[in-house]
Amino acid sequence: MGIRVGIVSLGCAKNLVDSEIALGYLHEAGFEIETDPARAEVLIVNTCGFIEAAKEESIAAIFEMADYKQNGSCRCLIVTGCLSKRYQDALWQEIPEIDALLGTQEMDLIPEVVNRVLDGERVRLIRDQFFNYDRPEVPRIIASGRHTAYLKIAEGCSHRCAFCAIPLIRGPYRSRDLRAVVREAQRLAASGVKELNVIAQDTTGYGRDLTDKSSLETLLRELARLDIPWIRILYAYPTSIDDSLLDLMAGHDNILNYVDLPLQHAAASVLRRMKRPGGFDSYLKLIDRIRSKLPGVTIRSSFIVGFPGETDAEFESLLEFLQAAQLERCGIFKYSAEEGTPAADMADQISAEVKEERYHRAMSLQQRIAVKKQKQLIGKTLEVLVEGRSPESELVMIGRHRGQAPEVDGLVYIGSAVRVGELISVRVTQAHPYDLVGETIEGDVS
Repeated sequence: MGIRVGIVSLGCAKNLVDSEIALGYLHEAGFEIETDPARAEVLIVNTCGFIEAAKEESIAAIFEMADYKQNGSCRCLIVTGCLSKRYQDALWQEIPEIDALLGTQEMDLIPEVVNRVLDGERVRLIRDQFFNYDRPEVPRIIASGRHTAYLKIAEGCSHRCAFCAIPLIRGPYRSRDLRAVVREAQRLAASGVKELNVIAQDTTGYGRDLTDKSSLETLLRELARLDIPWIRILYAYPTSIDDSLLDLMAGHDNILNYVDLPLQHAAASVLRRMKRPGGFDSYLKLIDRIRSKLPGVTIRSSFIVGFPGETDAEFESLLEFLQAAQLERCGIFKYSAEEGTPAADMADQISAEVKEERYHRAMSLQQRIAVKKQKQLIGKTLEVLVEGRSPESELVMIGRHRGQAPEVDGLVYIGSAVRVGELISVRVTQAHPYDLVGETIEGDVS
């Protein structure tokens, strides 16, 4: 029996893919994957360093896993990911419980690092070169279940949003080779994956840095040919949603009518300070165009409240936009000043109290909109991907319909026995702000 290794993956789906690759390398090296941290001999925390709340969660997870060195089987604690890349000196000096510190590019080195730590060495290893996701031998263990998976098509970001530290942490945007991406998708399809979630820091930017004129559209045409019923595009950039992409989505049933479109604000003056494009009117026109091209589309967006200098009038403009846009899904975030970003040095930083008040006002408005949208689904029959049993009751199953992305959206609760990983028809009987309740039926989706 090999040494037992467990991993805690925090932050976004892009980080989860890195965790899955690390698990793949560990499995290849003969380590045993362990899901119970109390039994793991090696614990890895793949951290997030995007905003203050994520950093706090990562620090808490490090200390929680460090406790297992005293109260569990842990002999080795490794910290990796965005937080350790960005704050390596502080973590290394201030948390001696950390046995090894890696960054965002060292997934293939983790087995070697584990062995070095188990031999008594404290290891700090953050290399300069980028990890090559296109190597044919890159292993991966899907942690999200056999039926759903993420497909990372690019790494890094070349946008220069004033609030964001991702380019500082992950480097410039780097598209993967189209053939390598398709090969990975083919392997996922062969393994039984029913839902493929296409991700990058900006999926619509795919291919612009390549010399072979690849694009998101050319990639999607290849993916649409695979035996994967659901293909979902996440993290689209607003200026890159054009008619040709929407027409492509409309022409393939397995490319879901789901548009994840982080807009960040609606007031043009705030967006200019954010170094983001667009404004109130142009964003409403974009949403109208998406809905006209993709009837029944689910649109998800995210917005920041309390950005430096945000006036009462600018915030009210955001509320007016939310009311006018009637988005199906929406995330509201309080601005977090990230060192090294232009916004952190801006004048007129907004107080925590004002940010909190604006956050609750925006969330309250969006929840009312969401409830109304959800109630419109009562009586409709939806195609649902079964995820598993509800943690609240062994008698209830949970799943997601086409308009619910994993982890960020709600669930469908089904009060009957159905097989995990199956696509079934469910008639909606109850609607809540984020979740639905339904019953299985025979027949077509309506």
